[in-house]
Amino acid sequence: MWVLSRLQRRTGGKRGNTAGTIARWAGLLLAATVSMPCVTLAQQAPATTGSGASGVTASVSVNAPNIAWFYGDKPPVAQLRAFDAVVVEPDHGFDPSQFKTPKTQWYAYVSVGEVTPERRWYKDLPKTWLLGRNEAWASRVVDQTQPEWPAFYVDHVIKPLWDKGYRGFFLDTLDSYQLVAKDDASRAAQEAGMVRVIRAIKARYPEARLIFNRGFEILPQVHDLAYAVAFESLYRGWDQGSKQYKQVNDADREWLMGHVRKIRDEYRLPVIAIDYCPPTDRACARETAKRIKAQGVVPYVTDPDLSTIGVGRIEVLPRKVLILQDRDPRTTIDTSEGVRFVATPLNFLGYDVEYADINKPLPAAVPPDRYAGVVVWVNTSPIKQVAALSSWVRQRIHDGVHIAFLNQFGLPVDGSMADMFKLQLVRGRATGPLSVVSQDKMMGFEMAPQPERREAQPIQVSANGQSLLRLKSGNFEFDAAAITDWGGYVLNPYAVFSMDTVEQARWVVQPIEFLRRALALPDMPIPDVTSENGRRLMLVHVDGDGFASRAEFPGPEYSGEALLQDVWEKYRIPTTLSIIEGEVGASGLYPKLTPRLEAIARQMFALPYVELGTHTYSHPFDWSRTVPGAAGDRTKEGPGADKGGGDTAFALSIPGYKFSLDREISGSINYINARLAPPGKRVKLLQWSGDCQPPEIAVRMAWDAGVLNLNGGDTTITRSSPSWTEIAPLGIDKGPGAYQVFAPNQNENVYTNDWTGPFYGFDRLIEME
Repeated sequence: MWVLSRLQRRTGGKRGNTAGTIARWAGLLLAATVSMPCVTLAQQAPATTGSGASGVTASVSVNAPNIAWFYGDKPPVAQLRAFDAVVVEPDHGFDPSQFKTPKTQWYAYVSVGEVTPERRWYKDLPKTWLLGRNEAWASRVVDQTQPEWPAFYVDHVIKPLWDKGYRGFFLDTLDSYQLVAKDDASRAAQEAGMVRVIRAIKARYPEARLIFNRGFEILPQVHDLAYAVAFESLYRGWDQGSKQYKQVNDADREWLMGHVRKIRDEYRLPVIAIDYCPPTDRACARETAKRIKAQGVVPYVTDPDLSTIGVGRIEVLPRKVLILQDRDPRTTIDTSEGVRFVATPLNFLGYDVEYADINKPLPAAVPPDRYAGVVVWVNTSPIKQVAALSSWVRQRIHDGVHIAFLNQFGLPVDGSMADMFKLQLVRGRATGPLSVVSQDKMMGFEMAPQPERREAQPIQVSANGQSLLRLKSGNFEFDAAAITDWGGYVLNPYAVFSMDTVEQARWVVQPIEFLRRALALPDMPIPDVTSENGRRLMLVHVDGDGFASRAEFPGPEYSGEALLQDVWEKYRIPTTLSIIEGEVGASGLYPKLTPRLEAIARQMFALPYVELGTHTYSHPFDWSRTVPGAAGDRTKEGPGADKGGGDTAFALSIPGYKFSLDREISGSINYINARLAPPGKRVKLLQWSGDCQPPEIAVRMAWDAGVLNLNGGDTTITRSSPSWTEIAPLGIDKGPGAYQVFAPNQNENVYTNDWTGPFYGFDRLIEME
């Protein structure tokens, strides 16, 4: 169940009636070095208080903490770490020890005055300590006067959470005793018992920080033990019984402000007001937070379930965009249109990209507090699961999440589709050549539109939309691209035009401007991964292929030795160097050379400006074959398979080696750390080999091994291929804990035309800037 406040329970489910009844990587180093700023500061100037204010505009101390509440499953740590403290529901499985957030403290929600049977400690609680019921929330009121209750609470509630890593606690239901204590003496006894509980917590854990949910009656005795005090509904509340939002009346607000002034001015404690707005109405949240802040109170405005990232003195801007695409199951996500074309402009705009397959179960939720929008790229329309997609799109539009369609809609172009998108169906069809009726300036970016009669769709935008490209054939006119109030679309072939004969592509629409407008993206700070503090970044890494090869000029014997003597000892440039264990180590291809090769590697790794990397154990060339059951996986090699390390080989053919992802990743890391690394140095990076298209499981294994990962991408924009379609994104999110970071440069195969010549491609490197 949702954890509900003391105020909710005591008032039979009403939030807001108080006087009378009283919610990788952050930054990824190397190729994608960026910690995306995700916070915009709220207005700093005092605002008017609005109706029912005391007539005085107060200000919130700049030192007051920014605190968020998030009771939903899987708290979005990347966004919530913008706050100083976050209160979460610990029974939903969140483990603070698993996240490195030195500037954000995680507080556990705990109920003091009530308990529900779902709580793990309920079974150990003597049932004679239960005084009554809160029928509205199916909970029991705990007798605070029981002598053993403080010790029980610390041992059974606080200690397990402390052991898990929580160092702060949000104490809820501090006045539930009023449901059963009906006279002054009874109330005083219950309050004294609650004071003993709070003192017992601080006696056992002096460093624990406690946030009270109200507790106005006991604050005179324990305010010195509190870190902050919160309360609900200064302007906007929630009535659980009627499932409606409520405006707080002036009398209730002034009653609350009386307590606020005492806590803030006399006790010198931060005070936080938690108010409620619909989760899709950010304007309501911003305005309410502004009004609360004007009262000198720290605001936090969220949804009634506390399952979205609310608005406080800061607002965390959504930095994710979901790309929904119909990828060919025979290909990897690396070669999909979402990665090749759409991700780069979104990265440029400051957004992190996630991917989903339109032919699989669609993401259950795309909350607007975390996602700035959705981009749909469909190659075959309509798709198989039309009903599921239609329902899913309707929900996104209802939630206020903007959607941009590229290439195809994926849905039948019929009346139902037109109604959903507020488009107009037009009669007829294109029977002859198409001509341009009107064209927005964002069309014709890298090439002019090439009208294609076979792709004509009988739709036009309504009065609330803007046509970007209108075409006609006789009396038949349609909009091939448009901006709408729910997003926008660019149909095939007016998004990206494929020039198959030369194996190139061109953007027809200006992708940055289209995505900015279709997704209604706000102006905000955008990370520049090419520089740091205004200085251009130079990234150097060596994959280590051919370390055992003989040098081809006089002097050094091996290529690794040539690099050491002629490059790294001469040019002291910070560099990440890696080796392939299967080339260097005793269990690899050249055991007789191992003593000499390992000595060279140790010399290189000992240089103070060299970082250690691994280029795997056997250098897999085709990573799609590293997953058991995949087409052509290693376990299905036939007698005719290339095992000699050629272009069609799976990997280096090492005698006696049976392929293992763990051996490739953790095994090679452990080998370098144990045999080659100098004291105080460890492998920091895994540099993908071969086609650099590792599957999700391999990327996750790299992260789990405690190293970063790099390679892949292939940015090849040149004067002979001058298109943004040749610029790779920052990387690929291949799944939870599996982000692959692309290299900003290419491997030698690109520059040497796969070693078929000409070999002087490095001369054109400057064209790729």
